[in-house]
Amino acid sequence: MPAGNNDGYYEVFWPRAPRQARVKPVARRPQSLDGKTVAELWDFLFRGDEIFGLLEEGIKARFPDVRFVSWREFGSIHGAKEREVLAGLPERFKDLGVDAVVSGMAC
Repeated sequence: MPAGNNDGYYEVFWPRAPRQARVKPVARRPQSLDGKTVAELWDFLFRGDEIFGLLEEGIKARFPDVRFVSWREFGSIHGAKEREVLAGLPERFKDLGVDAVVSGMAC
């Protein structure tokens, strides 16, 4: 530690690196979910089996004509084959006519 009077001020090091990823614009949101198909994705780690039922109920109360593709259709999006599963989602969404996604992940 250097000698001398620093009057309570110290040099510091900020350990955070410069941002590596650029901010991308978000996808356009649908104005309504009526008549839309919403996919549910889950990593099987925290109560999604309960939460998605509640979400469906709440969303259907507001948008009665919405359709859901259950998380059961996709299986877990987490684990040993995570990269493969995620890479295949765009094609699956297209095949299923998915307009929007609700992704549930636990920490």
